[in-house]
Amino acid sequence: RHSCQNEAAGAACADHARGSVHRHQMLARSRLPAALPLRRLLSTKAIPPPKLFDYATVTSHIHVSDAISAVEAAFGALARGKVDVPFPMHIGIDETASAGPGDCHIKGGYVSGESTWTVKLACVSFYKNVADGLPPGGGIFVVMNAKNGAPLAVIQENRFLTDVRTGAAGGISVKYLTKPTDKTVGFIGTGAIAKSMARATAAVRPGFTGFAYGADAEMAQSFCDEMRAELGCEFTAVGSAEELCASAKVVFTQTPGSATVLERSMLQPGSTVIASGSDQPTKQELPVDLLANCKYVCDLVGQVSKVGELRSALAAGAMTEADVYAELGQVVNGDKPGREGDEIIVCDLTGTGAQDAAIGQVAWEKLSKL
Repeated sequence: RHSCQNEAAGAACADHARGSVHRHQMLARSRLPAALPLRRLLSTKAIPPPKLFDYATVTSHIHVSDAISAVEAAFGALARGKVDVPFPMHIGIDETASAGPGDCHIKGGYVSGESTWTVKLACVSFYKNVADGLPPGGGIFVVMNAKNGAPLAVIQENRFLTDVRTGAAGGISVKYLTKPTDKTVGFIGTGAIAKSMARATAAVRPGFTGFAYGADAEMAQSFCDEMRAELGCEFTAVGSAEELCASAKVVFTQTPGSATVLERSMLQPGSTVIASGSDQPTKQELPVDLLANCKYVCDLVGQVSKVGELRSALAAGAMTEADVYAELGQVVNGDKPGREGDEIIVCDLTGTGAQDAAIGQVAWEKLSKL
C-alpha cells in the first residue's frame, strides 16, 4: 500500500514503473516466436469465465492457519529474488458530493514456480459508509492462471484475505523473532487485524496469555472476550500502553494514525514489537529512538523505506537502509538468525504482493474444490 503524495515516494514509484515497463517489454519480445501463424494469433477458442466467490463463502472456508506455511514460503522466495512484486499503487478518492473520501491500494505478485498469480484491490477509509450501516471499505482478489494468463477467480473478500495474510506474517514473526518461552502477548489496537494476529499467534504459540489496549476501552474489552472464547487463551484489557508493555514480551501494534503508540522505555528486555499499522508516508506507530536502537527486521526494505516505520527514521537521519538487520525472508531462510538473546527486536510489516500471491493461491486451491 502506497501513497504518491510524498514526492520521494512518487519519484521512486515512477522510476520503478518505468524500469518495470521496459524490463517486461524486453522480456515479452524475447519470448515472442519469430513467425507465429496468423491462425494461431486469431484463435477461436474462448477463455472460460472466472469463478466468482462471494464474501460469505470466502470467510467461511479460509482461515489464518491455512495461510501461514504458504506466506512463510513466499517470504523465503522473496528474499531469494524469486517473487515478482511491483511497487504498490495508491488511488486517492477525494471527498466530493458524489464520492469519497477513501483510498484504494493495489498490490500483486507472482511467486516463481506457482500455478497462479494474484492482483489485489483493497479499498479503505470510506468512513461515510458507517452512516449507511456499511463497512468502511471493500476489496477483491483476482487470481490468474500462471500458465496461460486466464482469470481463474474473482474473490470478493472485502479485505478479509488481506487481514488473513497480514496475520500470517505476524505469526511468522512470532515463530522466528521470539523465544519459545515468550507466551505473554499484547495487542495495541483491537480491530480486525489484531484478531488475525491473535489467531496466527495461537497457531504458532498455543496457550499464550493475551493483553489488549485501545483508545476505545469498550472495543478492547470486546476483543478480549471474543478472542478468549475463540482461542481458549486468557485475555485481559489494560488501561494503557505502558501497562501492556510491562505485561507482554511480544507486542503487536496495528493502529491507523500518525501518532506513536508506545515508548522505548516501556519495553522489557528481550521484547519483540511487530508493527503493521504504517502503510503510507503519513503514518507512524513507533518512535525513532526505538527504531534506531533495536534489531530492525522488515518485510521489504524498498517498501518500508517509503511507507513503513523506517521512513520516519530515515527522514530524521537516525538510520540508513544499511542499518536494517534483515528482511523477514532472510531469517526464514536461515541466512540471518532471528532471536539471539535479550535484544529488542522490531519487525515492520507493510504488507507485500508476495503475501497476496500466497493467500490468493491458498484461496483458489480451497475454493475451487467447492
